[in-house]
Amino acid sequence: MSPVTTKLTKSEFWQLADASIDITYELLQGEAIPKISPKYFHSRATGKIFAILDNWCQDQGRIGIEWAFDLDDENTPVQDLLYVSYHRLPRNWSENTACPVVPELAIEIISPGQFLGKLIIKAESYLQAGAEQVWILDPKFQSLTVLSIDRAIQTFINSMVFTDELFPGLEFTVDRLFQ
Repeated sequence: MSPVTTKLTKSEFWQLADASIDITYELLQGEAIPKISPKYFHSRATGKIFAILDNWCQDQGRIGIEWAFDLDDENTPVQDLLYVSYHRLPRNWSENTACPVVPELAIEIISPGQFLGKLIIKAESYLQAGAEQVWILDPKFQSLTVLSIDRAIQTFINSMVFTDELFPGLEFTVDRLFQ
Protein backbone atom coordinates (compact mmCIF):
# COMPACT_ATOMS: atom_id res chain seq x y z
CA MET A 1 0.00 0.00 0.00
CA SER A 2 1.36 3.41 -0.91
CA PRO A 3 1.21 6.37 1.48
CA VAL A 4 -1.53 8.95 1.27
CA THR A 5 0.36 11.80 -0.38
CA THR A 6 -2.00 14.68 0.41
CA LYS A 7 -0.90 16.71 3.42
CA LEU A 8 -3.30 16.10 6.28
CA THR A 9 -4.25 18.13 9.29
CA LYS A 10 -3.99 16.42 12.65
CA SER A 11 -7.80 16.09 12.74
CA GLU A 12 -7.89 14.52 9.26
CA PHE A 13 -5.12 12.13 10.25
CA TRP A 14 -6.99 10.93 13.34
CA GLN A 15 -10.16 10.43 11.28
CA LEU A 16 -8.18 8.26 8.85
CA ALA A 17 -6.39 6.37 11.62
CA ASP A 18 -9.62 5.78 13.56
CA ALA A 19 -11.46 4.55 10.44
CA SER A 20 -8.70 2.10 9.51
CA ILE A 21 -9.36 -1.46 10.63
CA ASP A 22 -6.33 -3.33 9.36
CA ILE A 23 -3.74 -0.61 8.77
CA THR A 24 -1.79 1.33 11.37
CA TYR A 25 -0.79 4.77 10.13
CA GLU A 26 1.66 7.29 11.45
CA LEU A 27 1.69 10.95 10.46
CA LEU A 28 5.13 12.02 9.22
CA GLN A 29 5.64 15.48 7.78
CA GLY A 30 1.89 15.78 7.22
CA GLU A 31 1.56 12.50 5.30
CA ALA A 32 -0.20 9.37 6.54
CA ILE A 33 2.29 6.53 6.16
CA PRO A 34 1.22 2.90 6.71
CA LYS A 35 3.39 1.09 9.25
CA ILE A 36 5.25 -1.92 7.92
CA SER A 37 3.61 -5.11 9.11
CA PRO A 38 6.12 -6.77 11.46
CA LYS A 39 7.48 -10.23 10.77
CA TYR A 40 8.49 -12.93 13.25
CA PHE A 41 11.91 -11.57 14.38
CA HIS A 42 10.43 -8.09 14.85
CA SER A 43 7.50 -9.51 16.79
CA ARG A 44 9.77 -11.64 18.95
CA ALA A 45 12.07 -8.70 19.78
CA THR A 46 9.01 -6.59 20.64
CA GLY A 47 7.81 -9.23 23.08
CA LYS A 48 11.23 -9.64 24.70
CA ILE A 49 11.89 -5.94 25.25
CA PHE A 50 8.30 -5.41 26.42
CA ALA A 51 8.68 -8.16 29.04
CA ILE A 52 12.00 -6.76 30.29
CA LEU A 53 10.73 -3.19 30.50
CA ASP A 54 7.34 -4.11 31.93
CA ASN A 55 9.01 -6.08 34.70
CA TRP A 56 11.44 -3.23 35.39
CA CYS A 57 8.97 -0.33 35.40
CA GLN A 58 6.48 -1.62 37.97
CA ASP A 59 5.32 1.41 40.01
CA GLN A 60 7.44 3.78 37.86
CA GLY A 61 5.52 4.17 34.62
CA ARG A 62 3.97 2.37 31.70
CA ILE A 63 5.08 0.65 28.50
CA GLY A 64 3.09 0.97 25.29
CA ILE A 65 3.31 -1.10 22.13
CA GLU A 66 2.68 0.91 18.95
CA TRP A 67 1.25 3.75 21.02
CA ALA A 68 1.36 6.96 18.99
CA PHE A 69 2.33 10.32 20.43
CA ASP A 70 1.88 13.76 18.91
CA LEU A 71 5.25 15.39 18.20
CA ASP A 72 3.78 18.45 16.50
CA ASP A 73 1.05 19.44 14.02
CA GLU A 74 2.61 17.40 11.20
CA ASN A 75 4.04 14.40 13.06
CA THR A 76 2.38 11.64 15.04
CA PRO A 77 4.83 8.77 14.94
CA VAL A 78 3.95 5.27 16.05
CA GLN A 79 7.12 3.82 17.46
CA ASP A 80 7.23 0.11 18.24
CA LEU A 81 7.36 0.64 22.02
CA LEU A 82 7.57 3.55 24.40
CA TYR A 83 8.12 4.07 28.09
CA VAL A 84 6.58 7.01 29.89
CA SER A 85 7.02 7.55 33.61
CA TYR A 86 4.25 8.37 36.05
CA HIS A 87 6.13 11.64 36.55
CA ARG A 88 5.31 12.67 32.95
CA LEU A 89 1.94 10.92 32.72
CA PRO A 90 0.26 10.35 36.09
CA ARG A 91 -0.72 6.85 37.16
CA ASN A 92 -4.42 7.79 37.22
CA TRP A 93 -4.43 8.90 33.55
CA SER A 94 -6.62 6.55 31.51
CA GLU A 95 -7.81 7.57 28.06
CA ASN A 96 -7.94 5.71 24.77
CA THR A 97 -5.87 8.30 22.90
CA ALA A 98 -2.37 8.89 21.66
CA CYS A 99 0.16 9.37 24.43
CA PRO A 100 -0.41 13.00 25.43
CA VAL A 101 3.23 13.59 26.44
CA VAL A 102 6.60 12.87 24.92
CA PRO A 103 7.87 9.61 26.44
CA GLU A 104 11.23 9.27 28.14
CA LEU A 105 12.04 6.35 25.85
CA ALA A 106 10.96 5.52 22.30
CA ILE A 107 11.96 2.19 20.73
CA GLU A 108 12.06 1.36 17.05
CA ILE A 109 12.73 -2.14 15.72
CA ILE A 110 14.13 -2.43 12.23
CA SER A 111 11.89 -4.43 9.90
CA PRO A 112 12.99 -5.92 6.57
CA GLY A 113 13.12 -3.08 4.07
CA GLN A 114 13.87 -0.43 6.71
CA PHE A 115 17.25 1.17 7.18
CA LEU A 116 19.08 2.34 10.28
CA GLY A 117 19.79 5.76 8.74
CA LYS A 118 16.11 6.53 8.21
CA LEU A 119 15.25 5.43 11.75
CA ILE A 120 18.04 7.62 13.15
CA ILE A 121 16.41 10.64 11.48
CA LYS A 122 13.10 9.64 13.08
CA ALA A 123 14.88 9.13 16.41
CA GLU A 124 16.38 12.61 16.26
CA SER A 125 12.88 14.08 15.98
CA TYR A 126 11.88 12.21 19.16
CA LEU A 127 14.93 13.56 20.98
CA GLN A 128 14.30 17.12 19.78
CA ALA A 129 10.73 16.83 21.07
CA GLY A 130 11.97 15.87 24.55
CA ALA A 131 12.49 12.10 24.63
CA GLU A 132 15.49 11.26 26.77
CA GLN A 133 16.55 8.22 24.75
CA VAL A 134 15.68 6.33 21.60
CA TRP A 135 16.63 2.71 21.14
CA ILE A 136 16.85 1.09 17.73
CA LEU A 137 16.84 -2.70 17.78
CA ASP A 138 18.17 -4.55 14.75
CA PRO A 139 17.07 -8.22 14.75
CA LYS A 140 19.23 -9.01 11.71
CA PHE A 141 22.46 -7.86 13.37
CA GLN A 142 21.18 -8.51 16.90
CA SER A 143 22.14 -5.06 18.11
CA LEU A 144 20.76 -2.25 20.24
CA THR A 145 21.70 1.30 19.20
CA VAL A 146 21.07 3.96 21.84
CA LEU A 147 20.64 7.62 20.95
CA SER A 148 20.54 10.42 23.53
CA ILE A 149 20.43 14.16 23.08
CA ASP A 150 23.63 14.75 25.06
CA ARG A 151 25.75 11.64 24.33
CA ALA A 152 27.38 9.92 21.41
CA ILE A 153 25.50 7.04 19.79
CA GLN A 154 26.20 3.74 21.53
CA THR A 155 25.72 0.27 20.06
CA PHE A 156 25.41 -2.87 22.17
CA ILE A 157 25.78 -6.37 20.73
CA ASN A 158 25.91 -10.01 21.87
CA SER A 159 26.43 -10.43 25.60
CA MET A 160 27.14 -6.74 26.26
CA VAL A 161 25.21 -5.56 29.31
CA PHE A 162 22.92 -2.56 28.92
CA THR A 163 22.64 -0.25 31.93
CA ASP A 164 21.96 3.47 32.04
CA GLU A 165 21.53 6.02 34.83
CA LEU A 166 18.31 7.22 33.14
CA PHE A 167 16.75 3.84 33.95
CA PRO A 168 18.04 2.85 37.42
CA GLY A 169 17.94 -0.88 38.04
CA LEU A 170 17.37 -1.80 34.40
CA GLU A 171 19.99 -4.27 33.25
CA PHE A 172 19.98 -6.87 30.49
CA THR A 173 22.26 -8.44 27.92
CA VAL A 174 21.45 -7.60 24.32
CA ASP A 175 21.44 -11.24 23.20
CA ARG A 176 18.46 -11.77 25.52
CA LEU A 177 16.37 -9.61 23.17
CA PHE A 178 16.89 -11.96 20.26
CA GLN A 179 16.60 -15.44 21.81
